Amino acid sequence: MRSPALLTPLQTAVLAFLILTGPSLQCASPRGSGRRLRMGNRTPLVYKQHVPNVSENTLGASGLAEGRINKEDPRFKKLVTNDNPDIIFRDEEGDGSDRIMTQRCKDKLKILAISVMNTWQGVKLRVTEAWDDDGHHAKDSLHYEGRAVDITTSDKDRAKYGMLAKLAVEAGFDWVYFESRGHIHCSVKSDSSAAIKIGGCFPPLATVYTEHRGTINMEDLRVGEKVLSLMADGVLGYSEVVSFLDRDDKRTGMYFSITTRDLRTITLTDKHLIYTSTTNSSSIESYVANYAQTVQVGQFVLINDNNSEPRPSQVTNVTSHTLSGVYAPLTYDGTIVVNGVVTSCYGIINSERIAHLSCSPFRWMHTISKYIPFISRDTEQDGIHWYAEFLYSVGRIFLSPDLLYIV
Repeated sequence: MRSPALLTPLQTAVLAFLILTGPSLQCASPRGSGRRLRMGNRTPLVYKQHVPNVSENTLGASGLAEGRINKEDPRFKKLVTNDNPDIIFRDEEGDGSDRIMTQRCKDKLKILAISVMNTWQGVKLRVTEAWDDDGHHAKDSLHYEGRAVDITTSDKDRAKYGMLAKLAVEAGFDWVYFESRGHIHCSVKSDSSAAIKIGGCFPPLATVYTEHRGTINMEDLRVGEKVLSLMADGVLGYSEVVSFLDRDDKRTGMYFSITTRDLRTITLTDKHLIYTSTTNSSSIESYVANYAQTVQVGQFVLINDNNSEPRPSQVTNVTSHTLSGVYAPLTYDGTIVVNGVVTSCYGIINSERIAHLSCSPFRWMHTISKYIPFISRDTEQDGIHWYAEFLYSVGRIFLSPDLLYIV
């Protein structure tokens, strides 16, 4: 792995400029006018819908319950008190228990509170239930561990609750459920869960189609090879692999497998971006980049049929499971066809525009290195690439909270 110290001051300045101005440039297409890239659509959740579409206590959502926490439990000291003035706490018990939760839950509520105020003028987020030890919930309820909250808006306008649930999904809650007409239920993984450390990746046995070697497994792909991708003009072509943003054949990740009516199955991590549409449209403009965990049966993804243009295929099944090995190749065009399904190279950041723009200096250096001998090219590395780590660290400071998934 190359050290960041090898960057020249000029390279660092260019990189910093693009990162810091990213939020102000997000409305401009970084790849020309041929393909319009958009953020995920804001479709409200409907009554009894939950995201992701798996059970709460599974690894694909908030994970297994770790046991009830009472005030005498040593784990109680690890819970935190939420005193956010932008959140209204019901506190019907009168003991402040509705303010007690895990740090991860507190972080997600902070993001959600900002989104609520930005969406509805004069309205705040309201928490009606958080940590609880009164035994009124199901045996394995995550309320007993401070990992779940029940929320409404401060005006108690039930017409807003579907959108409130959608905002909670965007805020990064690991499971969101439009549970009743009177509230939305949200929960998070345990603070100690390794699953929250995985970004946007593919498993080692995922397949890609290369220009010269045909179909190969992801684990056999190398930097410098060209793979089938979606180009800026909306047609399929070959794009060069610039680097691997993450590569580890031993690390275990939580994956979602999305199967289509044409029996194409793509497997990718929950916060990896994939293009979806609610309509059976072949127009690229109809597709938006959304987190894999939000994909629902009935939506459409783009697949490759050995033609120059991708076509839609309806999602028929979504499952989750753990697999060993994580691979995140970055192509020059920021897209890649995996197992015959068109997807993005990016994850964590819920805006492909910003993600693609932020990687521009990296792609430029890769191109320049072909012509200038003293500039070293990126080579195979294990673990998360230093550039990806840097982008995430800077993004936590400068990106708006609804765009970056905070782990």
